[in-house]
Amino acid sequence: MKWMIGGLLLLAAAFLLISYNLWEGQQAGDAAGKVLDELTQAMKQQSENIPDYLEHPEMEMPTLEVEGNQYIGTLEIPALGLTLPVMSQWSYPKLRIAPCRYAGSAYQEGFVIAAHNYSSHFGNLNQLSSGDRIYFTDVTGNRFSYQVAEVEELNPTALEEMVSEGWDLSLFTCTLSG
Repeated sequence: MKWMIGGLLLLAAAFLLISYNLWEGQQAGDAAGKVLDELTQAMKQQSENIPDYLEHPEMEMPTLEVEGNQYIGTLEIPALGLTLPVMSQWSYPKLRIAPCRYAGSAYQEGFVIAAHNYSSHFGNLNQLSSGDRIYFTDVTGNRFSYQVAEVEELNPTALEEMVSEGWDLSLFTCTLSG
C-alpha cells in the first residue's frame, strides 16, 4: 500500500512539474509577444537615425527600453514561425521574458543569443535545417540575414567554445537534460 501511495504521489508531482513548465512557457510566450508589439512600434520611430555600423563595427548596439528592460532588436526565424524581441544583456530572470544577447554584436561576427527552451522561444531550434534563414533587425532598422550552417548539441559547459567558434550568429538554449 505504501508503494502505491508513493507511486501516486510521484505521478502527481510529475504532472504538476510538467503543468508548471507548460504554464511558464505560455507566460514567456505571452510576455515576449507583448514586448514585441511595443518594441516594433518604437523601432519604427527610430529608423530615421540609422548608425553607420559599417564604418564603426565595434560600436555598441543601440537599445530601446520597453517595460523597464533594454532591447537591441528582433529575431525572426521563419522556419519555426518565430519573431521575438532580443534583450541587450542576459540574465536568468530576463530569459524568462525573451531571448537575450549572450555575447557579441550583429555588427561583427561572434553574435550569440540565448533563450529558454520554451516552445515559444528556442525549444524547437533542433528542427532547423542547413539553409534555413534567420533575420535579426536592430532597433534602428538595420536588418541582418543569416543562413543556418549547422545545428549541433554541445555539452552544457561548452559556452566558451561556442563564443569563440567564429560564427556570425549562434543561437543556444538548454536541452531537457541540461
